[in-house]
Amino acid sequence: MGLMDLVTLIPQAIPGLHYLSDPASLLHQLGPWALVGVAVMVFIESGLLFPFLPGDSLLFTAALLHMALGINIWVLIGVAFVCAFLGDQMGYFLGSRFGRGLFKDDARVLKTEHLHRAEEFFHKYGGRSLVLARFVPVVRTYVPLVAGMVRHPYRHFIGWNALGGFLWVGIMSAAGFFLGGVPLVANHVDLIAIIIVFVSLLPMVFEILRSRSKGSAPKRAAAPSPEHEIV
Repeated sequence: MGLMDLVTLIPQAIPGLHYLSDPASLLHQLGPWALVGVAVMVFIESGLLFPFLPGDSLLFTAALLHMALGINIWVLIGVAFVCAFLGDQMGYFLGSRFGRGLFKDDARVLKTEHLHRAEEFFHKYGGRSLVLARFVPVVRTYVPLVAGMVRHPYRHFIGWNALGGFLWVGIMSAAGFFLGGVPLVANHVDLIAIIIVFVSLLPMVFEILRSRSKGSAPKRAAAPSPEHEIV
């Protein structure tokens, strides 16, 4: 497979959900370009404002299949970390340079609602959000953008960005590496990938449900003031 085949194949993961639930197929089809594919997709999800890529499950699966793919596990971790770090740097730059102008209410990808969710997440956790958001799909793509928009101190941003990228890549890769020797996991990679996607989406689902429950909660009637009480 040549470089042009790689460029053609990776976007095929974008329109549908096939590769979201089966990153093993994507990695096997990429063949000797699997490491490059991981690097490109991690960077895109982290910094180019396209959140619908299998970041968690892709790292897990790549580490689990690293021997079959001919990839050194340390090289995989190092390359993925660099791409995750640089991706967030790109997100910070886009936020500080273009800000809200990139988003529209009726956009297919850059929806304003995604930006609002990331803003709430950032304001709630501050710099720590750059670490926590790594483990929340969609949110992790836009939090660096918000950090750039609000001009979060750059030297603080770099530190949190490095820590978040290291923990995310390290934990996902270590899980795949150590569980690769478990027959139940190794023989059901596609099912494990679906479970990872499902679990990673749970925090976002809970947050949406919590917000809706707050919005639908009936407001309590205000108690009458003393001057209006009937004696």
